[in-house]
Amino acid sequence: MPDYIIATSSTSDLPRSWLDEHRIPFIPYTYTIGMDIYEDDCREESRNSVYEKMRGGALLKTSMNSTERYSDFFRKLLDTGKDVIFLDMSRKMSVSYVNANAAAETVRQEYPGQKFYLMDTLCISGGLGLLVEHMVELMEAGESYDAVIAWGEANKLRIAHRFTVDDLKYLKASGRVSNAAALIGSILSIKPVLYVPDEGSLKAVKKARGRKSALKDIINSTINDLKQAHSQTDFRIHILQADCREDAEHVRDAIRAEFPQAEITITGLGVVIGAHCGPGLLTVFYLCNGRVPE
Repeated sequence: MPDYIIATSSTSDLPRSWLDEHRIPFIPYTYTIGMDIYEDDCREESRNSVYEKMRGGALLKTSMNSTERYSDFFRKLLDTGKDVIFLDMSRKMSVSYVNANAAAETVRQEYPGQKFYLMDTLCISGGLGLLVEHMVELMEAGESYDAVIAWGEANKLRIAHRFTVDDLKYLKASGRVSNAAALIGSILSIKPVLYVPDEGSLKAVKKARGRKSALKDIINSTINDLKQAHSQTDFRIHILQADCREDAEHVRDAIRAEFPQAEITITGLGVVIGAHCGPGLLTVFYLCNGRVPE
């Protein structure tokens, strides 16, 4: 058994089945639908239910985790007597990172004989999940605490994140686009193509005319990235979708036609990113030589 723990948050958007199989503790974010409060449990059925409700007009709001909530979670991990590596989404995407960092400082003082490492992953959603997945594999293969951290720091900016949304009203509601831009975009059927650059934020890099064009851009950019990675042997690609399974399968099949050896999964998108981008959000994550939006 490893003498350390890798833990994450529900925003890694990993399937609950995988988290349970590998015994990876996670701290859930919370969200509200109407007056009801829920915890993001990372289960596919929960994700499907959320997007069905959003399609029906339900308004979803998310909440950051408090310093106290992180502190309680971290103490439970350290109470095992093991060292801890904790991975949450990029500090650029949530104040939760600030709260996690404050909690980490507290528990380091309370447990001076143990190591606690909080990584600014510069990743979000399935990109964070892919980072967690690789680091867990190294841990399970017997790599040391320091070696796993070193791999994560050296490779986190090799994880590409490509997104497209179907309805700008969710980005408008979350403050990512203005009312005017959302209105014009809807009239012209503009579908933004989003990317996570090195600083770990979420930025629009293209404005595609129509859904098919946006999906084509993601497919072409992904294939180009993978072709550039001449020495790459790990063609592992995670596609996450928010109630757009057919589009996800289309993207998968197009990539697999170029890379038949690729391991491509399709799973439901977590509710935190989905709350801000809405049903129809499609994302692709994979290792590349370096993050290049085009």
